[in-house]
Amino acid sequence: MATFLYKLGRLTFRRRGYVALIWVALLAVAGIGAATASTPASSSFSIPGTEAQRAFDLLEQRNPGGSADGATARVVFKAPGTEKVTDPANKREITGIVKELRSGSDQIAGVADPFEKQAVSQNGSTAYISVSYKVNSMELTDATRDALEDAGKDAQKSGMKVEIGGDALQVMPHTGTAEIIGVVIAAIVLVITFGSLVAAGLPLLTALIGVGIGVSTITALANVLDLGSTTSILAMMIGLAVGIDYALFIVSRYRAELAEGREREDAAGRAVGTAGSAVVFAGLTVVIALVGLAVVNIPMLTKMGFAAAGTVAIAVLVALTLVPAALGFAGKRVVGRKARKAAEAEKSTEAKPNMGTRWARFVLRKPVWVMLVGVLGLGVIAVPAASLEMGLPDDGAQPKSTTQRQAYDMLSDGFGPGFNGPLMVVVDTKNSSDGKAAADRVSEEIESIGVSAVVPAEFNKAGDTATIVVIPKDRPSSVATEEVVHAIRDAGADIKADTGAEVLVTGATAMNIDFSQKMNDALLPYLALVVGLAFLLLMLVFRSILVPLKAALGFLLSVVAALGAVVAVFQWGWLGSLFGVEQTGPIMSMMPIFMVGVVFGLAMDYEVFLVTRMREAYVHGESPGQAIVTGFKHGARVVAAAAVIMMAVFAGFIGSTEQMIKMIGFSLAIAVFFDAFVVRMAIVPAVLALLGKRAWWLPRWLDRALPNVDVEGEKLQKQLTDEPGSAGPGDGGEGQREFARV
Repeated sequence: MATFLYKLGRLTFRRRGYVALIWVALLAVAGIGAATASTPASSSFSIPGTEAQRAFDLLEQRNPGGSADGATARVVFKAPGTEKVTDPANKREITGIVKELRSGSDQIAGVADPFEKQAVSQNGSTAYISVSYKVNSMELTDATRDALEDAGKDAQKSGMKVEIGGDALQVMPHTGTAEIIGVVIAAIVLVITFGSLVAAGLPLLTALIGVGIGVSTITALANVLDLGSTTSILAMMIGLAVGIDYALFIVSRYRAELAEGREREDAAGRAVGTAGSAVVFAGLTVVIALVGLAVVNIPMLTKMGFAAAGTVAIAVLVALTLVPAALGFAGKRVVGRKARKAAEAEKSTEAKPNMGTRWARFVLRKPVWVMLVGVLGLGVIAVPAASLEMGLPDDGAQPKSTTQRQAYDMLSDGFGPGFNGPLMVVVDTKNSSDGKAAADRVSEEIESIGVSAVVPAEFNKAGDTATIVVIPKDRPSSVATEEVVHAIRDAGADIKADTGAEVLVTGATAMNIDFSQKMNDALLPYLALVVGLAFLLLMLVFRSILVPLKAALGFLLSVVAALGAVVAVFQWGWLGSLFGVEQTGPIMSMMPIFMVGVVFGLAMDYEVFLVTRMREAYVHGESPGQAIVTGFKHGARVVAAAAVIMMAVFAGFIGSTEQMIKMIGFSLAIAVFFDAFVVRMAIVPAVLALLGKRAWWLPRWLDRALPNVDVEGEKLQKQLTDEPGSAGPGDGGEGQREFARV
């Protein structure tokens, strides 16, 4: 592989004009496709195999057009002072709002008058209007949302407090500010790392081109492939992260090759042949992690994973072709003045060891202590992960300043917290001899469980399906509400045996519970798939069993530690005020799998780039200890810069007002910190130092069975050395003169 990539690097460097033209043309085509594509409809959300989804499907079949899984909203009114919402003036205002809502949008399925549906609190201070929609929250138009928000403004003028809750106002958070902050910090770190504006700008420019092509393609195909807006957000986040990383690795190796006296074209070829090989395999690990999301069997997540994996593949191709072409355009400006002076000084005097070299030598002197401190430190931080509770946050997790949170609190005060998450019990009486008696039996069983209220059953026109609305006593995301759902389902088994009627529990709260359970069940199979495939891939790269095993175990340690930190902050509330956590609660159920997929890819980037350089030095004759020092000498600064950039990108999301986005940003930033600086920079060299030559051991039969992909460039080095007249293209005086000119 290294030989092929070496030739590719030289070719793209030499034909840089054509290469740049091809990528610009691809960007233009993708951009035109995105601009001319019709506005993408939001992706439909379904959770195959769950009871809540079966209930929705049954209702859609038995009551077409009923929009059982449509969005809902609650407009909550609270009378001022000692007044009541039933006072004539206040009642008139609320009744007027009901009429306004009914005519406000053609997406509305129904609006319930609180005075007809008994949606007035016992003390008369609070009332709410229930609004149901024909489509889910992701498919609501901006005009529909605006009509909902405007509905209560007139009532506020009369003195009543009006707030709006429900999922109808939920929109995908805008992440533009966070991305800009991340790119700015990335630029600063790159300038510090390279000491050259041109060298710093290349990774940013090429990463943005790759992300532009990927996201534009997703937008252009959104309607055809039923892709939601979340798909492009994930693709943009991952694509930007790996795009900067991969280009950073190539540019760094190119500058190192120049410093050794190579001609620029040869330096580009060698950079792509060596660092490019690491990029290919690092990219494959990310693709494996993202495509592996398919094991969860949630169509939306599967599409997100495949789309993001496509963007990563584009980032790899950009790094292998566009980056060396851009290096050709950059000329001597890719090396800053300080770097040129340092190179000249290195020729005349012994170079001062850099920080990576000094740290590696320290680890070699104290490997046991470094390993123990790293492992025990992460182990202590991981302890809270044992108390992990997963769920989906409700409006109670919103900032107190939002209308959703205030509506949530008003409903809790006026009616009880369970009113924020009613359950819908669906009774299929098609196989029952007496459907009404079966529905009454279900209501009686639910009342005996202990809930706030049970609304009498309503049958469809055919009379074979009944729906019963149940109000739990506790808030939607509580353990008590989850126990109520399970208790109703357990009772449903006996009812079916006695009456033939099937009982299904659904609604937003039950759907969230089922979603959390499905994600929890998928976590271990997903980990096994991703880590197992990556282990095989890394075994090919490093020609070793222990190095990939150490990489996988180190990743698991950093992920569990990150989960512990997330539980401590967002579930227990430790340092919560520092991160703007206003309401503690369960950890978002999607977060662990999402974090595993994203961080695993980035962690393997750092592992492959850092350890490949060690393997390269070892293969070329250095001792195991000296190979560790060489790897850190050339790779530590780049890996540290890449990790800081990724932490900055993810940490920018901590400032979001959305609890979900805040949690994701924190978890990814802290996981990258643990994995890059504790596992890869401390535990990995310590373990390799203790293993010595055994780290690179591979059984002979397995060595013969595995294909030799030559990531470290051993065959390439031999080929270049054997060429007549020089130790390799560009070596010797001509190369030294070229670098002096640079």
